[in-house]
Amino acid sequence: MMMFFATGAVGIVIGLSSFTPPNFKIMITFMGIINIGLGAFFTFIYLTQVQASPDKRKKKKKPKSDK
Repeated sequence: MMMFFATGAVGIVIGLSSFTPPNFKIMITFMGIINIGLGAFFTFIYLTQVQASPDKRKKKKKPKSDK
């Protein structure tokens, strides 16, 4: 997730800088925006996961005490 945000930010900065050739400016900037969108999507998917319930078959049973 952080990879998408970092490369998106770098892409936007490089795309808007003055040393980028004019024919690549808009493409690099759009690629940065797409990377930030992918980072947001995967962050949403990661944060809204449903926790898996533990397997009850693997749980160790307590021995019954005889009284």
